[in-house]
Amino acid sequence: MPTSEQEFLRVIDRHFPNHGSGLLLGRGDDCAIIDTGSPFCVSTDIFVEDVHFRREYFSAADIGHKALAAAASDLAGMAAQPVGFALSLMLPDDVGDVFLDEMLGGMAALANSLKMPLVGGDLSRGPKLALDVVVFGKPGPSGRLLRRNAAQPGDALLLVGEVGLARAGLMELEHMACSEAHSWPGAVAAHLRPEPRIAEGLALAQIETPDGPAVSGLMDVSDGLARDLPRFLGQFGAELTLRRKDLHPEVAAFFTAHGEDPVEAAVLGGEDYALIASAEQKKLPMVLAALPQARVIGRVSAEPGLRLNSGLVLRQGFDHFAKPGKG
Repeated sequence: MPTSEQEFLRVIDRHFPNHGSGLLLGRGDDCAIIDTGSPFCVSTDIFVEDVHFRREYFSAADIGHKALAAAASDLAGMAAQPVGFALSLMLPDDVGDVFLDEMLGGMAALANSLKMPLVGGDLSRGPKLALDVVVFGKPGPSGRLLRRNAAQPGDALLLVGEVGLARAGLMELEHMACSEAHSWPGAVAAHLRPEPRIAEGLALAQIETPDGPAVSGLMDVSDGLARDLPRFLGQFGAELTLRRKDLHPEVAAFFTAHGEDPVEAAVLGGEDYALIASAEQKKLPMVLAALPQARVIGRVSAEPGLRLNSGLVLRQGFDHFAKPGKG
């Protein structure tokens, strides 16, 4: 582990360039200076050992990747183009040089693929490993950002990505602990190495119809559909139609093998980092043509509450502050 803050900064400099599009002043001053000239998105996400991950089954590179992926997914959920990010670390004494190098390497690989320069951050010792990531974004080529609470009754609800897969992966990892012989590789990968859907978010914002933008609202799904959809819809509700055949094969097989209804388990989800979007029915064909991986999972209703295959959804997904048994 570095013995000084300056030594740590040299490790940072080895992994992350200090330049990027729109970056007027990078790391090294009190603040970075970013040239926007347009609305600017900022979001933060904290990733704490034994709360969000366990070193028993997360590699160092997995930790670095997922910490940035989870934060960047918020940019995807607004159809924002990444500009850069800041990283603050709390490091316990048992984090050595090799672990730190691999963790930053995992983060740097994703940052490079997303064209997100690291622009600053902070460092502290502490009892647990924790990463706090602040991401910055701007409107993409469409010039617009998509928000929650824009859907109207009758609008179609579309899903981009899988739900329930990361939850299955978490359950498998918790059960298998240190074993690397996992029976559900897709689920394990979804939990350890999620990919923020930046490209899909930008694509949704660019779809135009003669009547204007095709997509009215957008949100990333991080706490599960059951908890995130009410946040997305505001005063309205949703009627969802989701069948076993609509699920990832590992989701259907895993939860069936564990005695759970796979459809309900998928709706509860958690850490899916999928996207949920809304669009008027008449604009739906254009959305599906432009982004074939999007699929319709229901429609917005004037009546509050979530109904899944005509039954009311009573359980909700993950909440950090919920008491055991309430999530």
